[in-house]
Amino acid sequence: MIEGETPVMRQSPVELPDWTGDLETDVTAAIRTVFDPEIPVNVYDLGLIYRLDVSDRDLIDIDMTLTAPGCPVAGEMLNRVRKAALLVPGTRDAKVNLVFDPPWDPRKMSDEAKLELGML
Repeated sequence: MIEGETPVMRQSPVELPDWTGDLETDVTAAIRTVFDPEIPVNVYDLGLIYRLDVSDRDLIDIDMTLTAPGCPVAGEMLNRVRKAALLVPGTRDAKVNLVFDPPWDPRKMSDEAKLELGML
C-alpha cells in the first residue's frame, strides 16, 4: 500500500482504453477508468461528471460533483479524474472543478450504472 493511502482509496488496476484520436471520446473513456471507492461504478456512469470541455487540448476543463458533499476522499477523486484525463495522448493539462450545483442524485446515473447496482 502507498504511504498515506487508505484501503478504501485503493483502486484495482483498470485497463486503459484504445485511443480513438477523438479527444472528447478519449477523455470520456479515460474518465470511465476512475471508480468511486464505495460504489463499484465509474464516476462518469455515476453521473458525477457535469461538464467536459475539450475545446482546448492544452487544458481539459472538467466539472464534477460527489455523491455526498462530505466525501472523505473528495481530493483524491478529483486528482484521479485529472490524472485519467492526462493519460489521453496529446493532452497537456487538465483542471477538475468540484461543483455541487445541481446536487447529485441517482437519476443522473447511466442505465449501465443502474443495472450494475441492481436499480433497473
